[in-house]
Amino acid sequence: MTEFISHSVEETEKFAEEFGKRLKGTEAIALYGGLGAGKTAFTRGLARGLDVEDNVSSPTFAIVNEYAGSVPLYHFDMYRIESWNDLYSIGFFDYIGNGVIVIEWSENIEGALDDDVIKVVIKKTDNENERIFKIEGV
Repeated sequence: MTEFISHSVEETEKFAEEFGKRLKGTEAIALYGGLGAGKTAFTRGLARGLDVEDNVSSPTFAIVNEYAGSVPLYHFDMYRIESWNDLYSIGFFDYIGNGVIVIEWSENIEGALDDDVIKVVIKKTDNENERIFKIEGV
């Protein structure tokens, strides 16, 4: 397990950018953390590490945002996903293995995640800008 403490959004994005540069291009990354934890900031940095030039934003209402880079990046928001039928209807399983998948609110689809998923748990601290990142499965 890797642990990283970020003191700012910029540090989070830089850490994630370096992490993204080491990816093969077919990974699934499950993000865990409440509102405002830094899931989208992590994804922005990761996207830069994959040479994505587009502005990365939360896919809250779109459910999935697709980005072109050195490999495709698929950014999912599973906040409103409640069943396997929901996963099938959004085509989630069609994305697996065809690029890097980043999943916000992974708690909602825990049973659908493969054993080799990379888990990123983000926790806030008492310091408003500080976050603790724990990464498993790398």
